[in-house]
Amino acid sequence: MPVSPSKSPRADAPAAPAPLTIGAVLASLAPDFPDISISKIRFLEAEGLLTPERTESGYRTFSPEDVERLRYILTAQRDRFWPLKFIREALDKLERGLEPAPDGAVSARPQAPAGVDDPQLPSAADLARHGRLRLTDDELREAAALDEQTFEALLTYGLLHPDSSGHFGDGSLAVARAAGTLAAYGIEPRHLRPFRTAADREIGLVQQVVAPVRGRNRGAGSAPHQDPTAQILAECIALHTALVRAGLAAD
Repeated sequence: MPVSPSKSPRADAPAAPAPLTIGAVLASLAPDFPDISISKIRFLEAEGLLTPERTESGYRTFSPEDVERLRYILTAQRDRFWPLKFIREALDKLERGLEPAPDGAVSARPQAPAGVDDPQLPSAADLARHGRLRLTDDELREAAALDEQTFEALLTYGLLHPDSSGHFGDGSLAVARAAGTLAAYGIEPRHLRPFRTAADREIGLVQQVVAPVRGRNRGAGSAPHQDPTAQILAECIALHTALVRAGLAAD
């Protein structure tokens, strides 16, 4: 049967590695593990630590992932003297997304991944930075591709606030552009009011927390303390993003 064009593999796609026989696995591991044997591999399979595929003839075949799993098991036995129970628990952790412990770690068992900064989230410096941009109403609408009705609605629902001179800064432009994009999905400014309310509550909470620091900074003869407002707000935004991601994963 001819292969449908939509099903045909890409010409530049790398070919999947050919599965290995138990003899080939033995040969690849023997330099590092001289005491490895076919009977030991079969024993680990019988214990449920390995699950190689079987050919129609009943021969075992091992993928590269199977070989790495076997290497992990053998290393744990040789270098850490782990019993099979500990190894089984460690393999379960790896299958659930935990990562091998780094060299020199207090515990050699798999650990939760280290936190990685999300480059899409604003840093404290980003939040504390005040741009020089000052836009008029017309300039803001043009830059954000907003019609006058949407612009007026954003003002009405408190999503846009001009400064004392009646101009709009970088933050207002970002809000207007995001609102314009959401409008294309049928999300109107009136639907966005909870975002404004939540942001105001976050800012109010942080201002309440940092008020003592600001008070000490104003005290006569006291050593100045760094204002943590921007850093705390950056962590609040990171928490909000994490909660959204967790909610999507739960669905």
